[in-house]
Amino acid sequence: MDINEIIDRVHHIPESSAGKLVACFSEISLPKGFRMLEAGKVETDIYFIRHGLARAFIPVNGEEITFWLGKEGDAIFSLKSYTDSLPGYETIELMEDSNLYRLKRDALQLLFKEDIEIANWGRRFAEREFQQTEQRLIPFLHTTASERYARLLEESPDLLQRLPLEHLASWLGITPVSLSRIRARMKADDGQG
Repeated sequence: MDINEIIDRVHHIPESSAGKLVACFSEISLPKGFRMLEAGKVETDIYFIRHGLARAFIPVNGEEITFWLGKEGDAIFSLKSYTDSLPGYETIELMEDSNLYRLKRDALQLLFKEDIEIANWGRRFAEREFQQTEQRLIPFLHTTASERYARLLEESPDLLQRLPLEHLASWLGITPVSLSRIRARMKADDGQG
């Protein structure tokens, strides 16, 4: 996904402001398995995924619990590090060879002061990230694992081919065995219809 598409996806801004913002991005390529952020470390920059896949996880009782998945157009950052320059609690790992756009916090903060359109873009970016978090967390309170899997199939079926099932199961809040049972049951139900 092109950086201009990513900027517009967040919030459309005038071409002159978009040009200033684009000039602050640098493009980097990193390999599968690279850890963009490490728990307990400070990383204040924001990355947008041009091409690739990433997951955020935390260790719980010796297991990695995946709580976020990001793909083309999504942002990679530690909110705690970005806002307070404190060590983040999450680790974010690339699940594919990836091309990313990097935006340094200091450059962005300067643009916020200089250009109201970019400041409004930043506000919309924050609002969008909060909204996505809400859309991810609230269904965990009232949906079954089967319903969450069905939503995954509807919204991001490509993740089944791009991510190991153990990470998908963790992201869905279930064990790999439970995910296998749900998949088998749904395939059987589809065959009966």
